[in-house]
Amino acid sequence: MDLETWQTIVRLPAVQWVQALAVQRRRGTPTRASATAAAVLAVPPAVVGLEPLVRFRLAGTTWHPHRPDEASALVTTGANAVTRNPMYVGLAGLLVAHAVHRRSVRALLPAALFVVSLDRGQVRREEEALAAAFGQEWEDYRDRVPRWVDARTPALVREALAPLVWTLPGRHRG
Repeated sequence: MDLETWQTIVRLPAVQWVQALAVQRRRGTPTRASATAAAVLAVPPAVVGLEPLVRFRLAGTTWHPHRPDEASALVTTGANAVTRNPMYVGLAGLLVAHAVHRRSVRALLPAALFVVSLDRGQVRREEEALAAAFGQEWEDYRDRVPRWVDARTPALVREALAPLVWTLPGRHRG
């Protein structure tokens, strides 16, 4: 395996996530309470991280992190209406839940390094490819939705969930 292939593999977000998880396993000892708390904390990031895969598939576009130039549609709904990187936010959230499981504040460091690594490398490459492919549509989306999460996130979550809330049985707009 040549150096370029090796570097490409090591930069894959899934590989970086597994590396962070492996480092976390060296910290803390889980208890029943920490395992329960972690399981509860893991549900939202799992949903946020997996939901876009369905939307990307329905849109007929790639989700592969090393093929952003093959994107044929800009997905801006669902979790992508709240953060431009819901799959990565989901993986980071799972690392935070695992740190809770391990009962270790120090186990949060790999989660933070995972986000910084993606932010400085993979996400920038993806954003350059999306800007080239979608131009003004990308710029409008980039300006409206945060890269990760920020002060706009709560309002974006409410906006994204509003159609779901109003379709629940017994709910009427009025």
